[in-house]
Amino acid sequence: MARKTRQPEAGTGTDTDTSSDGEAGAALGRKDYDRALADLHVELVHLQEWVKATGAKICIVFEGRDGAGKGGTIKALTERVSPRVFRVVALPAPTDREKSQMYMQRYIPHLPAAGEVVIFDRSWYNRAGVERVMGFAADEQVEIFLRAVPLMERAIVGSDILLLKYWLEVTPEEQTRRLKSRIEDGRKTWKLTDMDLKSYSRWFDYSRARDAMFAASDTDYAPWHVVRSDNKRRARLNIISHLLATVPYKRMARKEVTLPARQKAGKYKAPDYPYRYIPEKF
Repeated sequence: MARKTRQPEAGTGTDTDTSSDGEAGAALGRKDYDRALADLHVELVHLQEWVKATGAKICIVFEGRDGAGKGGTIKALTERVSPRVFRVVALPAPTDREKSQMYMQRYIPHLPAAGEVVIFDRSWYNRAGVERVMGFAADEQVEIFLRAVPLMERAIVGSDILLLKYWLEVTPEEQTRRLKSRIEDGRKTWKLTDMDLKSYSRWFDYSRARDAMFAASDTDYAPWHVVRSDNKRRARLNIISHLLATVPYKRMARKEVTLPARQKAGKYKAPDYPYRYIPEKF
């Protein structure tokens, strides 16, 4: 039975101040953010070592509106851990062959094996969101998915995979600000796609799709965790903190490490070789 969760309201927000990074929400300075994130990174390394030692399997799903901050959150989550343990899955548009498969078939091979944390930057919930709103999936296909997804997620959890699902929510005003910055900031132009532009005008279509998705898939064994992400820095810290509080990891004993003595040069003599050093402009 679906667990009742307070739905995020479209177009509302409680924080009205502007933070130092230009986003709505109570200010959080760069130094305070970096300090808090560094502490969380240390704990993520402990989590990583526990996953490796115990063979734990963790699957994290990130969904949300365009511009909600999924990419930045995933970067903050993974920048200090091993990509061999924390694996990010961001699938491209399906091929013709994949379109002919059972819908979930292309996602199942990416689920974690023992000792892995798999992070889906968008996931099977594409069918309930963008595919539904943009008309890439028929209503019947969406309804079949919504009926099947709780069964699939029960099977995932029943296979000893810890499944965490995060929905990042922004207000219309903040989404507009972020998408405009993708037009104006040369570092972000690659982030703005034709699909983003087409999706932008369909705010309430996405709201209805989100509501139906939550009603079908917000279960006790695989609940949705909603994140207010108008302030990116706070959202990232809150998500990582929640992740660390949810996973029952323990700090693993670590042996003391001492650097060994470096060997002596002996008969080695550096050659007079014309190395091609790059220009030092900085």
